[in-house]
Amino acid sequence: MKNLLNKNIFLIAGLSVFLFFFSHLIHLNPAIPLFLIILYLCFRNKFTRIKNAGLINLSFLFLISFSIGHSLLKHGLSFYFIPIVIIPMLSVLLFNNLEIAYFLSLATSVSLASISPEPFKAWFIFMASCSCAILLVNKANKRTSVIQAGIVAGLIQLITLILLEHFWINQPQRYLIILLNSLISGIIVLGVLPVFEYLLQTVTNISLLELADSHHPILQRMILEAPGTYHHSLIVGNLSDSACTTIGANGLLARVGAYYHDIGKLQKPEYFIENQQIKKNLHDALSPTMSKLIIMNHVKEGLDLAKKYSLSPVLWDFIQQHHGNSLVYYFYRRALEGKEEDQEVAEEGFRYPGPKPNSKETAVVLLADSVEAATRTLKEPTPAKIEEIVHKVINNKFIDGQLDECELTLKDIERISSVFTKMLSGIYHSRVNYS
Repeated sequence: MKNLLNKNIFLIAGLSVFLFFFSHLIHLNPAIPLFLIILYLCFRNKFTRIKNAGLINLSFLFLISFSIGHSLLKHGLSFYFIPIVIIPMLSVLLFNNLEIAYFLSLATSVSLASISPEPFKAWFIFMASCSCAILLVNKANKRTSVIQAGIVAGLIQLITLILLEHFWINQPQRYLIILLNSLISGIIVLGVLPVFEYLLQTVTNISLLELADSHHPILQRMILEAPGTYHHSLIVGNLSDSACTTIGANGLLARVGAYYHDIGKLQKPEYFIENQQIKKNLHDALSPTMSKLIIMNHVKEGLDLAKKYSLSPVLWDFIQQHHGNSLVYYFYRRALEGKEEDQEVAEEGFRYPGPKPNSKETAVVLLADSVEAATRTLKEPTPAKIEEIVHKVINNKFIDGQLDECELTLKDIERISSVFTKMLSGIYHSRVNYS
């Protein structure tokens, strides 16, 4: 922890020196880099909890936006030509966080307004359009939403300009420039979005919805080669989505992560109970040690498949962490029952390699995966029995330390348990025989 703190301080100091040096080279008022440093320190604690929202990545986005605006102004163009909404819209889509978007908007707006002939007017128009675009793009899951956000942001810029000039209409070409600028900005955001997803190693809601399409090659393989696993993944995805939405986490990310968490089973689908034929279990002919190797290896094989199909690294976490370092209890118990008197069976050898879930979404998928599998074993799945087994499974995962590295609270766990119980009771309830 101390080394990490020292590293952060060194990084902030280094970038501060760079900012002052850079501002001197381009003849920027030294008060601007000082403002940017103070602004970052105010927001810093909120950014540390967001994956890939480090100082380097945020500085990279800011410098792109500032460099474009600075270049346009230095070439004699008006600030109306600056595509100010591009980076705020990108940051909302990439990080799914409003605070980062407002931080970058404020930093860019102040910096560019300071070198504009009309600083106050430029800053006010920039912030009005950025704030509008951020709100409209937040939670967007359609490409048309980004275009619409750009158009509306342009209209807000136009209205703001008219109000600032007390309804005095002059130089009408400015209004056309503002509208076209915002429309083009939305189109640019859609075009460069995949590039920034790759550079920042993240995935947006738009890309997640594309991955959720059942026509994706991996999901098509699961439907044909491992239909039981595919059906299990769909249920886990629905459970995870609802639970995450209830606790304020990213439900869409959890749902899509659940769809792909078990893709490693495609290598040997017949060795997993949900894909086996009735009264035929291939593990009956194998030793417990061999069986657990096959079962545990689906995590590694899933990661290999994810890389082969170029899935986002964000989804790798769900593949690696959906069992944490849990014990493969069934085969561990078989190994204990079949051991000789002088033979030792180490529990560590029957545990998944991990790591444990490090986010709310991966933790919820781990719990949903376990409770769905456990509920399937019930002979009479009444609501009371389902509630009992959900509490038992979640409590065992908690005691085993599988939730130690994520940010789930006890209140979150209670809400998750309630959602699981309600949904599983609806799925596996007893039915009346009408025949």
